[in-house]
Amino acid sequence: MMIEQLVAMPKYEAYKDSGVEWLGEIPEHWSVKRTKYLFKEIYERSNKGTEELLSVSQYTGVTKKSDRVEEGDLLTNAASLEGYKKVSIGDLVSNIMLAWNGSLGFSPFNGITSPAYSIYRLNGGGSERYFHYLLRTDLYKAEYKRKSSGVIESRLRLYTEDFFDVWCLLPLLSEQTAIAAFLDQKTAQIDQAVAIKEKQIALLKERKQILIQNTVTRGLNLGAPMRDSGVEWIGEIPQHWQVKRLRLIGNTQNGISAGADYFGSGYPFVSYGDVYNNRELPIAVKGLAKSSDNDRKQYSIEKGDVLFTRTSETIEEIGFASVCMKTILNSTFSGFLIRFRPKTGELFEGFSKYYFNAPMLRLYFVKEMNLVIRASLSQELLKSLPVLLPPFYEQKNIYDHIETESAKIDQAISIQQQQIDKLKEYKATLINSAVTGKIFVNY
Repeated sequence: MMIEQLVAMPKYEAYKDSGVEWLGEIPEHWSVKRTKYLFKEIYERSNKGTEELLSVSQYTGVTKKSDRVEEGDLLTNAASLEGYKKVSIGDLVSNIMLAWNGSLGFSPFNGITSPAYSIYRLNGGGSERYFHYLLRTDLYKAEYKRKSSGVIESRLRLYTEDFFDVWCLLPLLSEQTAIAAFLDQKTAQIDQAVAIKEKQIALLKERKQILIQNTVTRGLNLGAPMRDSGVEWIGEIPQHWQVKRLRLIGNTQNGISAGADYFGSGYPFVSYGDVYNNRELPIAVKGLAKSSDNDRKQYSIEKGDVLFTRTSETIEEIGFASVCMKTILNSTFSGFLIRFRPKTGELFEGFSKYYFNAPMLRLYFVKEMNLVIRASLSQELLKSLPVLLPPFYEQKNIYDHIETESAKIDQAISIQQQQIDKLKEYKATLINSAVTGKIFVNY
């Protein structure tokens, strides 16, 4: 529907060849000029480095670095900001290393920014908002990429002489202003619609977490007699359920540690990322290791095993669990992980998948890990984890229920995400169409 609306919007009465292949046709009364005739480079430097530190990204344009730094984190690793480039309100800031992906924009702030960035200022007679939209379109990003120097994408640089060689579309100033005002209004409406849908997704994800936690702690029979679990952060549980420390229902094992030459070929190897990113272990993992027969015996991964993330730079990434739903033959696993292997008949692997990833366990790990110096989960701490044990048949029923209800929620999330993707696509197309004259904006 959105694209149909765009197609139905009025066009200019007449068009002409721009003379620039990648720009194509433009409205007849528009002109094109090299960027060097519209902008000048600014070289002002800070004497003390005490001004507001700014950054630029493809998503937000120019922002205050202080608005994006978590409490307690450093604003910058630099010993001093003396000599950083000064930025005035209305200056165009370009991260020359990432201009090709849209990391440039006009600054709404006075401040300073990295000496590695380029600062430009309109010579006059142009709308900053119009150029803000124009220079961040996919059309222009593709041109920056073509003009950037470097062999690989991560090393590309858009130097000033190359940026100044880019052709700019020039409507009349009154048109530039009208186009910018039109896009400000329309993109704000689209952004608001996206924000509403993102909030709906957040609520759906929260509902899913509540579903999981309530079901793995209370079961499916809401009328069942309840008792105190004896664990403060779990609360009441069905009277017929058991609570056991993890050490009593299975054994634990740290993964294998080896040098770099151990990896790259051989047998399946489960990595930290395989566990951190998946609640079910992938059947086919990408990692390979030159494991021996003894390695594959000691560090095997079998159906029902639960792998936990053991070490990380932050406590928040410790204790994530991934369950093996099907034995991975001849596999071993990383030393950054702990394997928990339940005794036969204690835990159904589907129940493990949801129990060991319930929100209350995240709180448990974060709280307990705050008592240690390094972000490393010990086997002893993991063995102390209380585990709820419904009867085995009930564990299966709980798994089936959560799978069914979760699928409904996931489908609702998917629909919302598809709508967000379409809105973002429409926004990009709308901007491109307006600033390149594909649609007529009244002025």
